Amino acid sequence: MRTRKLGYTDLELTTVGLGTWAMGGPWLYGWGPQDDDEAIGAVLTALEKGINWIDTAPIYGLGHSEELVGKALKQTSKKPLIATKCGLLWSEQNQRIPCLEAKSIREECHTSLKKLGVDVIDLYQMHWPQPEEDIEEGWEEMAKLVEEGKVRYIGVSNYSVEQIRRIRKIAPVASLQPPYSMLHREVEEELLSYCAQNNIGVVAYSPMQRGLLTGKFSQERFDALALDDHRRESPDFLEPQFTATLQLVDELRPIAERNGRTLAQLAVSWVLRRPEVTAAIVGARRPEQIIETYSASDWDLSREDIDDIEQLLVKRQERVGAD
Repeated sequence: MRTRKLGYTDLELTTVGLGTWAMGGPWLYGWGPQDDDEAIGAVLTALEKGINWIDTAPIYGLGHSEELVGKALKQTSKKPLIATKCGLLWSEQNQRIPCLEAKSIREECHTSLKKLGVDVIDLYQMHWPQPEEDIEEGWEEMAKLVEEGKVRYIGVSNYSVEQIRRIRKIAPVASLQPPYSMLHREVEEELLSYCAQNNIGVVAYSPMQRGLLTGKFSQERFDALALDDHRRESPDFLEPQFTATLQLVDELRPIAERNGRTLAQLAVSWVLRRPEVTAAIVGARRPEQIIETYSASDWDLSREDIDDIEQLLVKRQERVGAD
């Protein structure tokens, strides 16, 4: 599999990495019921296929995702790079609690190291810039964890350019993890160029837009989602966006087929077409999902493909109405 260097670091990431959000199981932003054995199987399959890094977070499944990754790592001799996050706690009622206080960041790091069963976290990311007034305090503590050898590099997720500028005064930013897909291109406006200019790696999440761009969604599948699946409340799955996106997927299908590829691979490869993007996080809940998508790492879209997709994206935007 192809690799790209992450920003200024010495980390060489395969351009597709395994995301473990969905496999964490039920919680406020869960994806419905999840089988632990299938989740562990997805991790092991990803490593067998050559993926060399895993992205997780304590909040995914309220600690369960990290536990599953740790269990999987005990079943293999492979040593992938581990990226996890900090800054989100949860209450007894399982409500999300943003916290960037130094003591809390340190406690989260120690808990993650234990759950994952590793001695060092390769990439430690501030999950959200919330509370925003505390980002400097949280970032300073993360930098101390690097100095102490508990973390190799630190990055951020869901940050703006201005927020990155603020914390770069304290310590270098290795990476940004933003949402990026055909349906959400906000990162193209300023963030990608800023990161390229400042040698900050970009690790894009949700390239398949939570399954919408895989060609496997329909109204029937949406209706069958578990009642606690967070996608039921996501604007992308509501009208008029939902129908417009399903039409887009039908129009994208011939592009994938003429390349002998799947729609899921097309969605991931489209994100990787940008040289500023180091890698894409590809979520999987079962082994067969990562078996389908991992090979998007080695597919370069042609100029014709890119232009055709752009025209279809313009048509979709016209259907939903320009902002």
